[in-house]
Amino acid sequence: MARKAGRAPNLFRRDTFEAFVLGLKATTLVYQWGDAAVAKVGGKIFAIQGGGVSGDPAGLSFKCSELAFEMLLEVGGVRPAPYLARAKWVAVAEDASLSPTEISAYLAEAHRLVAMRLPRRLKAELDLIELTAPRPDRF
Repeated sequence: MARKAGRAPNLFRRDTFEAFVLGLKATTLVYQWGDAAVAKVGGKIFAIQGGGVSGDPAGLSFKCSELAFEMLLEVGGVRPAPYLARAKWVAVAEDASLSPTEISAYLAEAHRLVAMRLPRRLKAELDLIELTAPRPDRF
């Protein structure tokens, strides 16, 4: 069944999560910790779908900025990610009060945040320089 134009995918489904993250530049996908789909950029994890380290079967975990971390913890269905909260990761339950569009944006930002911390040579090799350049619309 084709997705309606303009409608964000349900990223709690394995196939749509995988398709979305693989659409982000230089992303690789591995399966770790049981059957969790682990999205990486430059070998560094930026998102996990499935059981992951928390054992939650239908959840998403992802890296976020310090500000987003604090704000997201106020949202129903979002909590600090087990083992990863210190690094500003959140775990989002399927019934969280976030729209699919918001979740998509947070995943894309998680990818960018992790890519920014890669060594310059690796960013150049993966063609991530433009993605990770300082942006005037961000504070």
